[in-house]
Amino acid sequence: MLRLACILIFLGLFVRCNPQKTEDEKAKQIVAQCIEAHGGKSYQNFDVSFDFRKFKVRLKQMGTQFSYERTTTDSLNNVYRDILTNESFVRKRNDTTQVLSQKDTDKYREGTNSIAYFILLPYKLSEPAVNLKYMGEITIENQKYDKIKVTFDQEGGGKDHEDEFCYWINRQTHTLDYLSYANGGPRLRKATKRETVGGIVFQDYENYEILDKTISTTEYDKAFLEGKSKLLSKIEQSNYSAN
Repeated sequence: MLRLACILIFLGLFVRCNPQKTEDEKAKQIVAQCIEAHGGKSYQNFDVSFDFRKFKVRLKQMGTQFSYERTTTDSLNNVYRDILTNESFVRKRNDTTQVLSQKDTDKYREGTNSIAYFILLPYKLSEPAVNLKYMGEITIENQKYDKIKVTFDQEGGGKDHEDEFCYWINRQTHTLDYLSYANGGPRLRKATKRETVGGIVFQDYENYEILDKTISTTEYDKAFLEGKSKLLSKIEQSNYSAN
């Protein structure tokens, strides 16, 4: 009897510590439409290269396997390649694999992954660790948008899994037109130029700083509409090619 009681207590603790993940079906459907508008099945198998700032970037997806690579050259013509795959991360200098500290490994891996993450939106919102929540409708510059809050599970959510994002999806075109995040400073990005390569829509952005540091990422749209933002930079890619 005592043994049975202990088992029941353990099971109760297990259930409380491992709540079943619930899904917001409306948010999930809106994001699925958005992914379809930006490329749909083309995301399952692609190989695209482009220039981004000082890097030449190559992103490949082969079913569930991916390879993200960025290459840069220093003032002495040394070529550095950061290569991130499902299984590993390596940094090469003139084709020689470098031995890195954990700090540098994290730095270069996250830098490579960050480029891929933002370039491959909204496809990245389909990953298992992503949690979606519908936050209502808003009108921005005479266009109606569905607002989606995004958080991440600790398992599979990466080093910055505690980050909170928000995405504004155009109700008419189903495109991702705005996004916001707080990590590194409150930012709101507005999609500008679009280019379709290999069936996938890639976007440039205007990058705004939100001047009110006290509000949540889901409220950055209001600050933007009220003029409480400042254009910091433009995030642009060029020289796309499908390999």
